[in-house]
Amino acid sequence: MSLLADTVGSMISGLQALPSICWLPLALLWFGLNDNAILFVVVMGSFVSISVAVEDGVRNLPPTYVRGAKTLGAKGVALYTQVLLPASLPSILTGAKLGWAYAWRALMAGELLFVSVGLGHMLMVGRDLGDMSQVIGVMLVIIAIGLFTDRVIFGNAESLVRERFGLSRA
Repeated sequence: MSLLADTVGSMISGLQALPSICWLPLALLWFGLNDNAILFVVVMGSFVSISVAVEDGVRNLPPTYVRGAKTLGAKGVALYTQVLLPASLPSILTGAKLGWAYAWRALMAGELLFVSVGLGHMLMVGRDLGDMSQVIGVMLVIIAIGLFTDRVIFGNAESLVRERFGLSRA
């Protein structure tokens, strides 16, 4: 486990310093001028934050959880599915939330730099036409989508996790 943390963990930490949009030139070389290049940038932009949060969530679990589960007979897959995964779910959810935010930013950056149909492209068209109202309108739509996703999708998921583990305020 230490070898994995030293090798893959170091690589993930190094990739965390790399801005998502830096993947675009590589994606264009690999996939060409198409939507797969943007999808690659989005995935790479979110992968690092998700993996760091999941790794931290599992690594920072109290050791008493594992010892207690083993004392009660949990081992193998059951130890992971019934103890480690549920206990690290709040961190995994935080990683997913951060991953979505990074993916959303990477998508907008990719659309700004690569001509495709989307909100980023609409921002560039507004800029090219000197249409301030279009630029501000698209920015407000981007903010609204971000707030909607944060409140509805992640807010509900966080509420369910908090209720499930008795963390919600009474």
